[in-house]
Amino acid sequence: MRKIFVNGLVYTGELPLTEAFAIEDGRFLYVGSSGECSALRKKNSEIIDLGGRFACAGFNDSHMHLINFGSALRIADLSLHTGSIQELQAELRRFLKEKRLPPGAWLRGRGWNQDRFSDSDCFPNRYDLDAVSTAHPICIVRACGHCCSVNSKALELIGIDTLTDVPGGVIERGCSGEPLGIFRENAMDMVFDKIPSPRDLKEMILQASAVLNSYGITSCQSDDFGSAISPYDVIDAFSELEREGKLTVRVYEQSRLESIHQLKQFIGRGYRTGTGSDMFKIGPLKIMADGSLGSRTAYLKEPYADEPSTRGISTYDPDALCSLVNFAHINGMQVAIHAIGDEATAVSMDAIEKALKANPRPDHRHGIVHCQITTREQLDKFRELSLHAYIQSIFLDYDIGIVAKRVGQERAATSYHFKTLFHYASASNGSDCPVELPDVFAGMQCAVTRSRLSGGEPYLTDQALSMKQ
Repeated sequence: MRKIFVNGLVYTGELPLTEAFAIEDGRFLYVGSSGECSALRKKNSEIIDLGGRFACAGFNDSHMHLINFGSALRIADLSLHTGSIQELQAELRRFLKEKRLPPGAWLRGRGWNQDRFSDSDCFPNRYDLDAVSTAHPICIVRACGHCCSVNSKALELIGIDTLTDVPGGVIERGCSGEPLGIFRENAMDMVFDKIPSPRDLKEMILQASAVLNSYGITSCQSDDFGSAISPYDVIDAFSELEREGKLTVRVYEQSRLESIHQLKQFIGRGYRTGTGSDMFKIGPLKIMADGSLGSRTAYLKEPYADEPSTRGISTYDPDALCSLVNFAHINGMQVAIHAIGDEATAVSMDAIEKALKANPRPDHRHGIVHCQITTREQLDKFRELSLHAYIQSIFLDYDIGIVAKRVGQERAATSYHFKTLFHYASASNGSDCPVELPDVFAGMQCAVTRSRLSGGEPYLTDQALSMKQ
């Protein structure tokens, strides 16, 4: 059916704005004046009067976690209750009472940030959460998604006597060696393995997609495989929704497969970048090389300026990372590697460079996700290797206040270089939702102003993007 939209303020990517456009069978026929578009009217055409409203193409969020966002919409939202541990506890009690969770059921929340606590500068621990409930296992995930805290009941379910650190993960302990209920990076899997996996993936996708649509997002690159027992359950959920005509966001799946065995099995089933349909496609292999700056698990070349005892956490052995990248590369898959710290970026770039040297491939489209703490040499390497930069400008809203504290002024001066990355490489913006809300205009504001959403002193103004960028 032909639809004709008239009397609007239509942005096509260029100025000046136009008035109208016509579409048919999912494609644009014409963009121009209302009169010219009206002339395209057929017998069954639908005319939509925009009434002077602004219209533009739907937005793409280039890195997020759609199903995880759907899950986050169902648990306690701690992002608005993170002013203190007491405030966090009060919200968990309120949520527990509202949901009437029976004893033994998991109480879950997400969004706390210790940097915002007024009564402590520490992560919440098992004893803080025991004050909420000892009858319910509790798990609350930090805003970044790279560490979580649990109570004593949860530790019992996990097996408190058998807790040992895992490669690429850390379990925090007290002076006497007892677990404090704080799990970082790969160690979080010990907790998540005990939480029942969601069975209504489709409903979570629909709920999250509705919120994305409300922000004007019509397509995204999403990392979802860790949200179910099997990646194939995720693929089936998206495919079923598409067949039912219910999928309202185009999804390019950033396929997180954590071992070479999983990747070989995946490719052996016929999946690789580009496999799929117009609404759901397999995208790059997603790899997590480190953690987050806020939780001090981003992997740095030098110790943290505000915590000299650590350089963060490397979640992969370099050889294992090289094997994953190389196998994906030779089998026609893009790779997208989460790297926030400069050492994680160095290891990731090395793995990609080795794969490209062994098997050159033009237009490979490999990339780094986040690109936060970078050296001058690494910025040059983006151009040399033709890497894609998946940035999240909305992170400036929080990180402006911590970056110099975490890494020092010298390293901060070559970090979050978004304009450089736009000029040196291909780049795209996203929210990392549910780390942040999928609010496109908030991200644009941070990218253009280089300031917090509330204003204040800008950070590296020479790295500001234009509105068009």
